[in-house]
Amino acid sequence: MTQDGTQAQNTGFDLGESRGRMHEEHTSLLKTADVAVSLQGLAKHFGDITAVKDLDMDIRAGEFFSMLGPSGSGKTTVLRMIAGFEEPSAGKILLHGDDVTSSAPFDRQVNTVFQDYALFPHMSIAENVAYGLAVRKIDKATRKKLVGEALEQVRLSHVADRRPSQLSGGQRQRIALARALILRPKVLLLDEPLGALDKQLREQMQIELKQIQREVGITFIFVTHDQEEALTLSDRVAVFNNGKIEQVGAPREVYEFPETEFVASFLGVTNLLNAEVSQQLLGEARIHSLRPERVHLADATAPAELGAVDVAGTIAEIVYAGAHTRYLIDTEAGVRFIVEKQNSHTPRTAPSATRGDNVRLRFQRDHAVAIPGSEPTQSRDAA
Repeated sequence: MTQDGTQAQNTGFDLGESRGRMHEEHTSLLKTADVAVSLQGLAKHFGDITAVKDLDMDIRAGEFFSMLGPSGSGKTTVLRMIAGFEEPSAGKILLHGDDVTSSAPFDRQVNTVFQDYALFPHMSIAENVAYGLAVRKIDKATRKKLVGEALEQVRLSHVADRRPSQLSGGQRQRIALARALILRPKVLLLDEPLGALDKQLREQMQIELKQIQREVGITFIFVTHDQEEALTLSDRVAVFNNGKIEQVGAPREVYEFPETEFVASFLGVTNLLNAEVSQQLLGEARIHSLRPERVHLADATAPAELGAVDVAGTIAEIVYAGAHTRYLIDTEAGVRFIVEKQNSHTPRTAPSATRGDNVRLRFQRDHAVAIPGSEPTQSRDAA
């Protein structure tokens, strides 16, 4: 059995090796790519409250980097320090190798898009987009040309003469983006810019935002508390908790191979199996994360499958969520499992399972991923 609770001799797949290989690939890319933003020993204190703790992080030029975490985790404070709106209590901020820790916001080649967009209601869209250029005293002919290009980038050339009140929320968000991009920042900071949009428009804007980022090639640093948004948009994600980073990696890496219990439970939904349950089901007394979509329902009388882990249980609750149905199962192992089943049946097909049914849960052993550092129970007791 491997350190991740898998049986390599049966499956031929070592999760620990896979996680290490993915980490090495990302580290290699980071070494060879230009670093846009480097945070070195960054800290921020508000009186007795420590908002950010000794943060070290490098963000590559041209990548879409998301800082994800719950309210109060420190992600927005880090963004404000990069922008120059907050002064670090300790550490350095480097922008393409230049120390900008003490530089004023207007002396940094960064720009920020906020959730409220902050468009001037008395100005036309073209005038809003051109505002930063006018402040910098760029001549009118050049301003007109650059505004046209910026509006074309966000596919809103046809609204140049309108006022912000005449646009939809999604259109205003794109105008705020155009106004920020027109100044050609080396880094664009986005502080939950999609937070005020409804779900359908938000999902549409996520795709458009990613496409725009690829077209302009500018480093985007995106703050969000929405896990799905971070996974959809990002090249890499930093998961924040209590003023520090729990894990940094590609979306697939942090979702499939969480390095802490917090990352496993915050990024999506998971079944966290404690050491005792893991010992009972997997033969290894370490904490494991098992995603609900990897667990399947079977009839309680169905025979066990070779190589699979089977657990008997009873359906406690069923939650219909459109694309999938979520089942809460109380098992004989003494733990409640979450199971998600894709609704791939025809719309008129009645659900086969109901509350109170006895069922059997099945999952492959190598789908349960061990949390690094969760030592066997024996080692903890000995300590």
